[in-house]
Amino acid sequence: MLIWYIAAMKQFLILCCLGLSFCGFGQSNAVPLKTYLALGDSYTIGESITETLRWPNQLIEELNKKEVVFDHATIVAKTGWTTDELMEGINTSTLNDHYSYVSLLIGVNNQYRGRSLENFKDEFILLLEKAITFSGGNNKNVFVLSIPDWGVMPFAKERNQEKIAKEIDAFNQIVSAVCADYKITFIDITPISRRASEQPNLIATDGLHPSGDMYALWVNEIVARFKFKENEVLERS
Repeated sequence: MLIWYIAAMKQFLILCCLGLSFCGFGQSNAVPLKTYLALGDSYTIGESITETLRWPNQLIEELNKKEVVFDHATIVAKTGWTTDELMEGINTSTLNDHYSYVSLLIGVNNQYRGRSLENFKDEFILLLEKAITFSGGNNKNVFVLSIPDWGVMPFAKERNQEKIAKEIDAFNQIVSAVCADYKITFIDITPISRRASEQPNLIATDGLHPSGDMYALWVNEIVARFKFKENEVLERS
């Protein structure tokens, strides 16, 4: 009788251990996915290229290679948008209250349509403040890209390319200065965009927008500004 009791107790203990193991197995220890919101225009939506080659999507892919777990990028952007149109697009979109990271790239269509620098600055500030709000008020988790120079593209070969370059530079000076005032990371990709004049592989099929290859170069610049440790994104340098 005693032998039977001991055997039964052993079996009971084994079943309890197995039960605990399976209960633990069902619990997830995964790191919560980080979220990323990209605000912009044709450059952010990736005009004339496939969805996977958009630079926000390439950025997520590269970050995930470094074992930094991001959900799919949320993109609010449309070809042709100016600063005020982007704001309208944001206001009519269904977005979360807080994203781990937020990027902003806007202004080329303000320049293209001949809008004033003063108007651009006022509206850019509003967009930047909106981006900071979406980051939970953490300006360290917001970054801004400079406006590319479309004047080097085949589309602009019959236009005054020098004038376009000077105007783009003037708009970017405002972007850089505002970012400095708000202590926002500013990433200057305009020099990369100008390589298109000598590197056709950096041009999309429409002769105006960047190719996936150019966007990959932008992503390299962005990733270089991040520091990584144990699956966590730390403050950018």
